[in-house]
Amino acid sequence: MEPLCILNTIRKNSNSVQGFSQLNKAFDSRVRLGLMAILVVNDWVNYKDIKENLSLTDGNLASHVSSLERIKYVEIKKQFIGKKPQTSYKATKLGRKAFADHIDGLEKVLKGQ
Repeated sequence: MEPLCILNTIRKNSNSVQGFSQLNKAFDSRVRLGLMAILVVNDWVNYKDIKENLSLTDGNLASHVSSLERIKYVEIKKQFIGKKPQTSYKATKLGRKAFADHIDGLEKVLKGQ
């Protein structure tokens, strides 16, 4: 289907438009999308596991986590395990809701509902 045909289909279907309006700019980045996908299905996830699973650099992960923390979608916990520092992340209730709404919007747009 050509791009204009897809747009016409979306315009004709009010649920697709509604789905599009549910998309959250905070999850435009594949890194933030991946990060939230990991966090919504787990309780606390440590820094190393996220970094490895998403193949990120330290700076890249820190930057994206900071963005999500600033809008209260992610909570950060810093602690010591023995003498080693450990940083863990958790999706907040607000973050879980925003992510679920985003995924719902994506599904509506893709299914043309």
